[in-house]
Amino acid sequence: MRMPDPRTKGAFLKELVPALRVCDIDAMRTFSSWALALAVIASAALSAQQKSDADTVRALEIKWTESYKQRNIEILSSLLSDDFVITVEDGSVYSKAGYISHSADAGTKVHVAELSDLKVRMHGNTAIVNGSYHEKGESNGKPYDYHDRLTDCWVKTGGKWQVVASHYSVSYKQ
Repeated sequence: MRMPDPRTKGAFLKELVPALRVCDIDAMRTFSSWALALAVIASAALSAQQKSDADTVRALEIKWTESYKQRNIEILSSLLSDDFVITVEDGSVYSKAGYISHSADAGTKVHVAELSDLKVRMHGNTAIVNGSYHEKGESNGKPYDYHDRLTDCWVKTGGKWQVVASHYSVSYKQ
């Protein structure tokens, strides 16, 4: 930066005035205002889309739970990606086919399947869901009652949300 010579008081301002004429301050302010307004609008639109996607994923979680309870294999199959994988409470890992086979088992009757405390976090076309799950029913005539924590990963591909990974674990109780 060029420092003004103290012997030429005011000369620096005389040099600056023509530069200010080249740079239209009012035009810059107008442009800056429009740029800021567009940034705010774009941010609001993105926020609304993320909220809409989060609501969609939350609704799909509920649809998945109801479909599992009712053993609706067609809906389950449409919600799970082809490379879906689930890890259950005992550490067993199942593919889409294994999970659907388990869900269709006539020896298991689900009386209660409910989600709570769901939190959906959006990351572009990926949604991470954390929450609680309670399931109560009978398996081969024996009653069971599970209280789990869950993490599900959903991906939006071709405009369609599908779950690609799921993990259930037993809550730690003190």
